[in-house]
Amino acid sequence: MRREYTTQVAGNMEQEDKSRSQIKREYRELKELAKRLTDLSPGQLQNLPVSDATREELLAAKAMTRSALQRQFRYLASLLADEDGDAVKTALAGELLPHAREVAALHQAERWRDRLLAEEAFPSDELREKFPDGDLAHIRRLAGNARKEQALGKPPRSARLLFRYLRELIPTEE
Repeated sequence: MRREYTTQVAGNMEQEDKSRSQIKREYRELKELAKRLTDLSPGQLQNLPVSDATREELLAAKAMTRSALQRQFRYLASLLADEDGDAVKTALAGELLPHAREVAALHQAERWRDRLLAEEAFPSDELREKFPDGDLAHIRRLAGNARKEQALGKPPRSARLLFRYLRELIPTEE
């Protein structure tokens, strides 16, 4: 069953022939977008190209519980239907990209730390290639101390220091 929907675009009336399934898909997409937007911090929400009313409702959703939150997502989907969806999605990707790079850098530092603690043989060639600005002697010393602390059952102070040092060496911009 097809229905004709009339929308106004730049002052001109335009006929759109959308199926019910297409309308439901678009609505679900907007609802998912609303869920992703509510996960952003208030500072990140300020940078989004949405109206003040939509921004206020996104902030209000953070304090809501389960069933109220589901109703709020439906309401936000209707508000987002009036916004420029492509601009919001582009801005959302821009807000999340730095965070994704930061997380990837943290994971890389964790992998290197775990590898240095697990292996007895120090991979100096790989480290020199990966971190040309790094102090290999300092890394070797921290890794050795961390292995000793681990063997003695002490708190992992050197492992934390090693992680921090590796994290400083890994660039986040690519």
